Amino acid sequence: VAVVAGALLDGADRSTLTQHRFAEEQVLLHALVNRWWPRALGTTPMGMARAITLRSGGVRYRWRLWRGRRDRLIDVLAAVDAGRPVALLVGRFIPRHWVLVVEVSPRRGRRTDMAQLRCYEPSSGEVRSVAVDAVRRARMTGVGYPRVFAVVLPSSSTRSATA
Repeated sequence: VAVVAGALLDGADRSTLTQHRFAEEQVLLHALVNRWWPRALGTTPMGMARAITLRSGGVRYRWRLWRGRRDRLIDVLAAVDAGRPVALLVGRFIPRHWVLVVEVSPRRGRRTDMAQLRCYEPSSGEVRSVAVDAVRRARMTGVGYPRVFAVVLPSSSTRSATA
């Protein structure tokens, strides 16, 4: 997820990202950001924020906990609308898997509860649609797990997520 986010944020990097280099970058990023954390347990939210920051071309990323049904996703939608991908740590009962929000459709300005998040799902390599309402209700489908646990987004998206 961090390698794809970096490629989206740095257009020059995108042109040189072969399948072999993609695999190398994943191993390198994990070693850089999760030195003490076992690779088998994946990447922590702090590690994901650091990994995307390292690949973002100067955009600093931070993480925050998911706020449940009251989370209006305003910061997430604003970041994606500004062309900045947002990583979501998803799971069922415990956090298990990262996906990357790469687009919001329809664009902002309409009712956000009707919007669809376009998410890169790394297990399949596909971009899948998830309704914002399904995210809020912890009933996501198509991305492996139904519930968000944490969000990694640009630091400049500091407006309240519940506003």
